[in-house]
Amino acid sequence: MLIDSAGLWFRSYYALPDSLTAPDGTPVNAVRGFCDMLAKLLAEQRPSRVVACLDADWRPRFRVEALPSYKAHRVAEQQPDAEEVPDALGPQIPVVLEVLDALGVATAEAAGYEADDVIGALADRERADRVEVVTGDRDLFQLVRTEPVPVRVRYVGAGLAKAQEFGPAELAERYALDPARAGIAYAEMAMLRGDPSDGLPGVAGIGEKTAAKLITEFGSLEALRAAAAREDRRLTPRVRGKLAESSGYLDAAPSVVLVARDAPVVVDREDDAVPAAPADPDRLAELGARWGLGGPLDRLIAAVGG
Repeated sequence: MLIDSAGLWFRSYYALPDSLTAPDGTPVNAVRGFCDMLAKLLAEQRPSRVVACLDADWRPRFRVEALPSYKAHRVAEQQPDAEEVPDALGPQIPVVLEVLDALGVATAEAAGYEADDVIGALADRERADRVEVVTGDRDLFQLVRTEPVPVRVRYVGAGLAKAQEFGPAELAERYALDPARAGIAYAEMAMLRGDPSDGLPGVAGIGEKTAAKLITEFGSLEALRAAAAREDRRLTPRVRGKLAESSGYLDAAPSVVLVARDAPVVVDREDDAVPAAPADPDRLAELGARWGLGGPLDRLIAAVGG
């Protein structure tokens, strides 16, 4: 199980009231929510291995150089190199990482890369066990595959209780894509469609359904662009014109949308097995008391030991 950690703690922060505080009054809603979500995942899915994947750089230089608009709207006006993290969330992130370390749960990151790249690299290199990616980011649908080991995505965009599981077949059915290349086809569809939340303009006038239809009909984004260049009659003059107008964006889009499967991932411990017992129970007890983590931490400890 590869977990998009930031996605879980952001979701927890916004889902739970900041009236959930430590004894000193510090909000711990994100910590408590993260513990409960991880406990539920471990208890219900029973993975043998788990890695909490982290952002070392939420807006990597190579993506910004390829497409300056990438996540540009998320940059704080006074902090051009920092993502806007709510004041009450920032101090909670180190607490989450301390809990994971005391539990003995592996974390991983790659200097200069996003958590998506870490997840992509770890999934891509796996040859022993089937992989489940837990995320609220649809971009990671591109990772689904059947061979050499299955990679599936547990999408928690609507919350863990409404999680949806996607493999190649489910993704192909949902978006009318070719099952044989559903993952990469989804990424190519996303390039055409664009994503305002990431600052991806897409191709004007081409929405999700049209994008999926074009990728499926022509087989790939490269083949679609080649067909447009030779004025293939299956494409209307309008669509050909829109693709031509967006040629610069489409040249840059793959390096932005596709995860960097060669990211130099560093895992903080040799063994990523779900621990049979907490690595440092005394430290966990201290963290629980200091931050008032109560039931959520107890449930996480029980899920690890279970």
